[in-house]
Amino acid sequence: MSHETGGADTAQDDEHVVLGRLTSPYGVKGWLKVYSYTSPIEGIFEHAEWVLSKRGERRACKLSQGRPHGKGLVASLEGISSRELAEQWAGADILLPKQALPALAPGDYYWYQLEGLRVETLDGECLGQVNYLFETGANDVLVIRPSEASLDERERLLPFLPDDVIRQVDLDAGRMIVDWDPEF
Repeated sequence: MSHETGGADTAQDDEHVVLGRLTSPYGVKGWLKVYSYTSPIEGIFEHAEWVLSKRGERRACKLSQGRPHGKGLVASLEGISSRELAEQWAGADILLPKQALPALAPGDYYWYQLEGLRVETLDGECLGQVNYLFETGANDVLVIRPSEASLDERERLLPFLPDDVIRQVDLDAGRMIVDWDPEF
């Protein structure tokens, strides 16, 4: 499973996926610190054409350079050559058109594809919808939030374990079938 996705409350839309965020200026030449949602984090630099989104404003830009810095990343973008310009875009989401993402093998999914899916047990009981995912050391975890159709109002954390817990993902139907006891 690939982790290129945005978290809640991002600028993601039907045509773009959020790869990360510009957090703050770095130095005086327009470089910016980058928080990457990709796995590995340096994967964000595999995409040179970015769309920045901040407070409803969008700007297409090209990545000039990117590199690891400490535990994070820094990047230089064409057209942002001063600290003042970098400050204007600090806090912007980094978007990529979904069609620019590499194709995945059958049975692999980008996280954004799973978010919003209706989650049902093998018996057809609705547990809710996938709200978001997060990584743990052992496996990824789905956060299932209750929906109008769910059998109760409980939030659930389900391990993303294909063939064990996750029995079927049907993106066209917007549904995921899981082998999970609703009482757990």
